[in-house]
Order: sequence, then C-alpha cells, then structure tokens
Amino acid sequence: MALKIDDLSSAIRQAKKELRAALPNYREVFAEVEASIGEEAKRIAAQRDRGENVIPEIQFSDIAGRSVSADEIALVKSRGACVIRNVFPREQVQSWDDDIAQYVERNHLDKRLENRAEDKYFGQLASSKPQIYGVYWSKPQVLARQSASLTAARVFLNKLWRNESEGRVHFDPERVPVYADRLRRRPPGSASLGLSAHCDGGSVERWIEGNFRKVYRHVFAGNWRDYDPFDAAFRPDVEEIASPAVCSMFRTFQGWTALTPQGPGDGTLQLVPIANAMVYILLRALQDDVADDDLCGAMPGRALSIKPEFHAPLFEALSSIPKMEAGDTVFWHSDVIHAVEDEHKGAGYSNVMYIASAPACAKNDAYLKRQSPSFLKGESPPDFPADHFETDFTGRATVDDLSPLGRAQLGLDL
Repeated sequence: MALKIDDLSSAIRQAKKELRAALPNYREVFAEVEASIGEEAKRIAAQRDRGENVIPEIQFSDIAGRSVSADEIALVKSRGACVIRNVFPREQVQSWDDDIAQYVERNHLDKRLENRAEDKYFGQLASSKPQIYGVYWSKPQVLARQSASLTAARVFLNKLWRNESEGRVHFDPERVPVYADRLRRRPPGSASLGLSAHCDGGSVERWIEGNFRKVYRHVFAGNWRDYDPFDAAFRPDVEEIASPAVCSMFRTFQGWTALTPQGPGDGTLQLVPIANAMVYILLRALQDDVADDDLCGAMPGRALSIKPEFHAPLFEALSSIPKMEAGDTVFWHSDVIHAVEDEHKGAGYSNVMYIASAPACAKNDAYLKRQSPSFLKGESPPDFPADHFETDFTGRATVDDLSPLGRAQLGLDL
C-alpha cells in the first residue's frame, strides 16, 4: 500500500513531538552519534586521500567459489557497499553496449525523449539531471537480469542481511525477483548532469510511517549502537508515498552493471560508505535548530536530500567509486548516501544498466504482479514515469527471450 499524508506540516510536527517525547535526551544521543560517525567519516576520508580504496572490492569468482572471507564480508557490511569484479566477460558486455546503442538509435528514442513524462523525484536536489534513459526491456537488460552470474551475486548480497528476527522470516534470499530499472548513457563532456547527495527508499516516511519507525526502533529509542542496518525486520512492511521513481520494492542493495570502462572524473557514482549513516540523518532532524515542521528539507515523493547545512560531517566521506571495467558491478545498501559526479571529464561514454538486488517477499511478489504486464506490453514499469516508449520498439525483449529463471524472476509463474 502507498502512504498518503494530507497535511504534511502537521504530520511532521506530530511525528517530531512523539519522537522527542520517546527520546527526551535526543540532544545528548545525537552528540554521541555525531562524534562517532564524524570520526568514521574522517577515517574514511584520510584513507581515500592516501589513495586507498574505501569501497570494498570482491572478485565474482570468489563468490562463485564460496571463498569470500569473513573479514571481507565484515568490511562490506561496515561500508554498506561493494564492487564485484568480473561478473560478466568484457566481450559480452561490450556487445550488449553496442546492442543497446543500436536499439535506442533504431527506434529513435532521442525524439521521443522530447515528450517524456516529467520525473520530479530528483527535483529538490541541487544537481538533478542525470543522463538516464527510460528504457527497461532491451534484450541486454533482460539477459543480464536473468543471468546465472548476476543472480548468484545478488543471492550473496541478500544473504548478508539477517532475514529472520523478531520471531519472523522476512524474505527468501535465494529467490531474486527482477526490479526493472533504466539505463544511463552519459556522453563525454557532459556537465551538470549529476545528482547531489541523497538516499532512496523513503523520505519523510522514515520519521512518520509506523513500520519505518520500527525499522529504526533502536535509533529512536536512543540505543543507536544496537541498530543493525542489515536486520530486515519490518523493512518489507514499510509504506512509501507513491511517486514516479519511488521504489515500491524492498531492495537489499541498489546497484548497476558497468557497460563501459569508467572511473573517478567520468561522471560516476559517489558514495558515503558508512552503512549506519542513517542514524545521523534520523536524529539530526530532531535537533532544536531544525524547524518543527521540517525534516532537514525532506520532501514527500522525492529523494531524501542530504544537505551540507545539516549533514556536513557526512560529506567528508563522500568518495567516488574505483575504476570500473565493463562487466563489473557496484552495489550499495538501500540506505547508503550516494551521488553522481556533475561532470564527465573522460574520453568515452559512461554507460550502465541499473540492476538492484532484491529478495522474494510478499511486498516484492505484489510488485511483480503489477510489473509483469509492463514487460509483456513493453510499457514503463509501475514505479516509473508512464512514458511507455518501448511498446512499439523493434527488437524489444519478449517472453521468447526468457529462460526459466527469467520467467520466475519476472513473476510470470506466480
């Protein structure tokens, strides 16, 4: 179900009144959080500035061979993100990139983009024009999603979460439903086409909606050190405010697959690699310098913006991901702060397929039932602007392109 709020200012005032009453020492607790997470941000910044990797890297062969070490897993869970190398052979991905270029050119997507539906999801962000194409059903996208290798990587990621707690089983990590998402094709020289720092998966809802409060129950009770970003309790039960590009599936990790080589300076992804940074964000909004009807600028139906005037210590850790080769993937926890560099200073296209990791649960099965007709008709999926560019595209993927795993992941057998 979608959450509806009729009087936002009143809802925010009431939520802050309740949360402060339940945590009367909210100032002292936040001071602890600010000191601890601020120090973590400084450590990450120092490591980054020494030229060291701050985003953990894993070889897909180690996932396939079940040889990822406990230390590597602990670092991924601390940083809330990882790069997985060599998920696909480079030659295959280069062929996919060529196929996508031909697909969008053959079907004159550039002309259709002039009439695209307005996507206001990023409207509050200082930089808010990513070079993203409303294409979901090209054959390379469908083949990548249903591939055995990317499925294995996402099962690995799902299993980093605690899927059983509070007396309930929250999801099945072995089943990986498809969340059909878009493409980014960013030409060299593009400037001011990035995204400033934000989080997806809920904005004002995090403070207002009952199940979101349960997700962050330890934080709002002042026991923030007991908060586990990888405890799935209540996450599949949350209700978001519906809006184009607001994700209504439960994703363990957001992610993308590199179609071209790209690295720092190429208009690439930036992360604040602190898995529990949401603790800072949540408690920051309760402080006395934030207006009673304000949550540090959070707006319903939009990305949750992270702002220097409220969240300055977190920006110290904002780091570009390492150099990616075609066939590498990057994943970040659904609460992790991320951004996209404004300027692409590189020499070639910076292209990606957005493919997240999501587990099977009632929330996600319900979305699949809404999404599967979109695949069959070539329409935009339910969460996205209703452009429906691909309904008459030549070369669009069809049921005949699906493997048995692909059919199951799209929910066609539900």
